[in-house]
Amino acid sequence: MALPLLPGNNFNRNVGKEKFHKSQHWGFCNNVRMLVSEDKPGIGGEPLPGQKPKPKYSEYPRGMGSSLPSWVAFDKQVLCFDAYVEDEVPDKSQEKYRIRHYKILFYLEDDTIQVNEPQLKNCGLPQGTFIRRHRIALPPPDEDKFYTVYHFNINIDVVFYGRTFRIYNCDTFTKNFLKKIGVKLNPPGRCPEDPYMKTRRETLDRMKPLRPYESFDTLRQFLEYNRKVLRFFCVWDDSASMFGDRRELVLHYFLCDDTIEIKEVMPPNSGRDATSLFLRRRKLPKFGPPGVFQPGQITDRAVLNVYSGTSGKRVDDYLLDKYKVRNLTFCCCFRCDFPGTRKYRLGKVDQEFYKDGDLFIGATINVWGRKVLLCDCDEFTKTYYKTKYGIENFNSISCKAPPPLKIKRKFPPYNGFGSEEDSLRTCIGLMPTPHQRDFKKFMEKDSYGNISNILRFFAKLITHKCMDLDRMFVISYFLSDDTISVFEPIERNSGFTGGMFLKRSRVKKPGQEVFKSEPSEYIKAEELYIGARVNVNGYLFHLLNADKYTLRYMEENSDKFPMSSIELVLQKLKEEQSKSREVKQVFRDADPEFTKTVDYNTFRDIIMSLTVGKLTEHEFITLVRRYGVSEDTRPDMNILIAQAHEQLRKNTFENFERLIATCIYEDREKKKVLPTTDIRRLCKSSRLPVTDDLLEIILSGFEDDEKQINYELFFNALNWRMNPMPELEGVSFTKEKCEDKWLGMPSPIPAKRVDYFRLLKEVFGIEEE
Repeated sequence: MALPLLPGNNFNRNVGKEKFHKSQHWGFCNNVRMLVSEDKPGIGGEPLPGQKPKPKYSEYPRGMGSSLPSWVAFDKQVLCFDAYVEDEVPDKSQEKYRIRHYKILFYLEDDTIQVNEPQLKNCGLPQGTFIRRHRIALPPPDEDKFYTVYHFNINIDVVFYGRTFRIYNCDTFTKNFLKKIGVKLNPPGRCPEDPYMKTRRETLDRMKPLRPYESFDTLRQFLEYNRKVLRFFCVWDDSASMFGDRRELVLHYFLCDDTIEIKEVMPPNSGRDATSLFLRRRKLPKFGPPGVFQPGQITDRAVLNVYSGTSGKRVDDYLLDKYKVRNLTFCCCFRCDFPGTRKYRLGKVDQEFYKDGDLFIGATINVWGRKVLLCDCDEFTKTYYKTKYGIENFNSISCKAPPPLKIKRKFPPYNGFGSEEDSLRTCIGLMPTPHQRDFKKFMEKDSYGNISNILRFFAKLITHKCMDLDRMFVISYFLSDDTISVFEPIERNSGFTGGMFLKRSRVKKPGQEVFKSEPSEYIKAEELYIGARVNVNGYLFHLLNADKYTLRYMEENSDKFPMSSIELVLQKLKEEQSKSREVKQVFRDADPEFTKTVDYNTFRDIIMSLTVGKLTEHEFITLVRRYGVSEDTRPDMNILIAQAHEQLRKNTFENFERLIATCIYEDREKKKVLPTTDIRRLCKSSRLPVTDDLLEIILSGFEDDEKQINYELFFNALNWRMNPMPELEGVSFTKEKCEDKWLGMPSPIPAKRVDYFRLLKEVFGIEEE
C-alpha cells in the first residue's frame, strides 16, 4: 500500500518496483540553510534498484528542489539591491539632472518587489516607499510575465512602470544567494554623485556666520545631570572669634548648573535662630568677596564696537568678542592724531568659580570669607569621583569638636540615713527625687503564669551551735529586682517557730565599707549554684539543691551560669580519655544484667572518683539531668475518673444509657468498639460536662493499639451512679506554710537511674560490643 503524498516523501512512479521513502532534514552549508537528503540503502548496503547517488547537500538553496512550498522554504528571505535613477530637471538653471537613490527589495517567498527611497534631509521631495510591495510585470513586449530572481544582477537596468533603475550593488546575502542558484554576478558599479547636492554641500562648508557667535550649550549638561547632587559634610570653625563655635554644615553641589547650596545642621538647644539656608544656591567664586562691580562688567559675552559707517547717515555695527580677550590691539590708519598700533582694555571681568574638581575630602573652600573644611561625603558622591576622577581615598575627617575634659563628679560618703540610693539622689539635684528602679527589667522578669522568674535553693545553715545544725531554709532569688528572701519551713517539735527568716530585700556582699561614696555591691544570681556558700547578713548558708524550674532556667541561660553548661561538663570528662577502659569496666561490673543503666548513687560514686574533685555538685546535677532515665509520670486512671465523676456530679449528668444505645446503633459490625474520633465526637455532641484536657487523657487510657475504644467499658466507668469512686482528699496547709510555694524537704534526686552507656558513647566513643 503506497504512502500518501506528503512533504518529504519521494516516489519513483516510472519504475514498476517497490517505492521506498526518502528522509530529509534541515542542514547548513556555506552559511545557507538547505535540505539534507539521505537515501537509505537496501539490505546489506546494496543500492536500491533505480537509486542514483546524490550529494549530501542539495545544490539549491533552501526551498529549491524540494517538495516544500516556496512560501515556507523562503519565509523572511529578501534580496536587497542598491539602485539609482537619473531624473531630468527642466527649466532650472541650478541643475540639469538629479540623482535619486533607491533600495530594491525582492521577496523570495512570493516574488514580490518593493522599492524604497531613503530619507534625505532638507530634500523637499516626498520620500519613503516609492513602489509598494507587489508583483511587477516585465516591460513590453513581455507584459504577460513577471519579474523573477533571474532577472536581477549587478550593473544592469530594470524598468518598473516605465522608470529605469540602474542597479550598481547589492548586499552580501544577495550575492551568496545568486551564486548558489547559478547566476554569474557582474562586477559592482559606482553611483554617480548628484551635482546639485555637491554644490550645496560645498557652499555650506564655505559659509561662516557674519558675526562670530559662541553658543552656551547648557541644555545637555542639564539633561545629563538633572537631579544629581553631590553632598559634602563640612564644618566652619569660628571658635577664634568672640562667642564663636564650630558650625556643622552640609554642602550641596548641583551638577546640572555648577551651583552650590549650603545648609546648617542646627543642634538642639543651640540657642541660635533656625535659618533655612546658610548660603543660597548660586555659583560660588573662589576669591570672595570680590567687591562691587560696575554694570556690564559681569557678563557672559563682550560686545565690541570696532567700526562704523562713513556715510552721512551713521550706522553702528557690533561684533561679539569670540576669543574672550581682556586687551584688544589693532592698527589706526586714519582719523587719529598718532597713527600706529594702539592697545585698549575692555571692561569685562573674569571670575573663577568652584567646580566639582575643586571639591574633595580635606579641602578648605572660601565661602565669602569663611573657611569651610570638607570632612566627608555620601556614597553617590564617592561613586561619582571614583568614576570620573579615579579617586579611591575617601578617609573622612571628624566634624565633631574634641570633647571637653570631663570633670569627675565626687559624691559625699553615705551618712547612714535611709538607703544608699535615696541618699545619692539628694546629691544629684536641688530637688530630691525618689530612686527609679529598672522598670524594663522588672516587666521582663516579673512572674507571669507558670513562669515565676524566681530561683529557689534549699540551704542549710552553717554554724557551730549544735541546736542550729539541722535547720533547713529555702532561699528565693527574684530576678525582677535582684532581691532575696529566706524562709524556714515549719517543723513540729523542733523548737523553732519557722516562717519568714529574711524579708524580701537586696543583700550586700560581705566585707564592704559602710560609709563610702561608691555604691555597694549586692549578691547576683550568677553567684548562686548548688554547693555554693552564701553569706546573708552574717549568716552563712550552704546551698544543697534547687527546684526543677531553677535548674532548667540556669541550663537555658548557660552563658550566665557556666556550671549549668553541659558542654563544659563533657569537656572535663573528655580530659580523662586515658581512663576510658577502666571506667567502662567499672560500669559493666556495676551493671551485671547489662541494662545500660545504673542507680543514682552508683553513678555518683563512679563519676566523682573518675574526675577526682574536678566536677562540682552543680555540674554533676547537670550531667545527671542530661543522661537520666525518665520515669513514667502519667497520673493514675482512678484519680482521673474520680475527677470526672466530680464534674459530672456537679452538673447532674446521667444520660449514659442513651450514649451506649447510640454507640450500639453506630456499631454496625457488632464488635463493641468504635474509633476514638467517633467517641470524642459523641461526647462533644452530647455536651458531656468534662473538660477537654481531662477527656483526652481518659480517652487515651481506654484506647487500644488500633485507636479504638470499648464504649461500654468507657461509659460505665464514667457512670458515677453505677460505679462511684471514693472522693479525693484535699491536702490542707497551715497559714505559715502557704507563705512560700516550695514546702517540705529538699527536692529529690533528678533521676533514679542514669543511662551510662549513652554517656560513654558520646564522651569516649565506646560502641556496644
